[in-house]
Amino acid sequence: MSYATARNEGPVGIVTLNRPERLNAIGAALLDDLHAALASAQADPDTRAIVLTGAGRAFCAGDDLKEFGEQAKTPASIAKTCDDIQRITRDIMFGPKLVIGAVHGYAVGGGFEWLLNCDLVVAADNLACFFPEMALGHFVTGGVTWLLPQTLGHQRAMELMVLGERQDAMALHRLGLVNRVVPTDELLPRALEMANQIASRSMNATSRLKRIITGQLNPQLARALELEQQAAMACFADPETAQRIKAFAAENL
Repeated sequence: MSYATARNEGPVGIVTLNRPERLNAIGAALLDDLHAALASAQADPDTRAIVLTGAGRAFCAGDDLKEFGEQAKTPASIAKTCDDIQRITRDIMFGPKLVIGAVHGYAVGGGFEWLLNCDLVVAADNLACFFPEMALGHFVTGGVTWLLPQTLGHQRAMELMVLGERQDAMALHRLGLVNRVVPTDELLPRALEMANQIASRSMNATSRLKRIITGQLNPQLARALELEQQAAMACFADPETAQRIKAFAAENL
């Protein structure tokens, strides 16, 4: 079974996180499958735009804490986990095709980061996003240490990342972090409508636009990804993180 799938609907590629029984929580297999699905969609000559969404009740509930012990087992496993997480951001942001997030339910931690990596976002009205990393002793990834201050300013970015307060779809819209808020049952149709609009534009022009914009971001964003990876590895290896995750799991899992 694949934890992420890619299929075409006309000129639009639909990449779907497919681990609904775990709210599409991020584990090693999901990271590998999502990378493969995104790479396939980005390389497919028949695909002119990509919709990224999640199966079931949520887009992505963040890291699968049940896998923490395996992820943190050795320096090599820590390094691979952190690199695989950052690879998804590169797949979304540095590929030639625009990626439209169709996001519902929970988009937590890494799921929130992937939302922020999309070029455009259609949000369901039941969307809830937050960063739990600082409470758990983890570290944010996805380039958000650079992206969020650029979008929101220093203090508001720190508020989102450090306090980790839940943001609903309308709050995200007011912050300029999502483009549309729609009823949940209209999410995928509205995202596909937007993707088909993009697909009707000149592929040469839109890919050049994305390349220029992300090219300007690239030096700073690439550096942020590198620094986040170093910080995330240090946090994974911190005994306090294991204690915090164990306490959280005892209360919630």
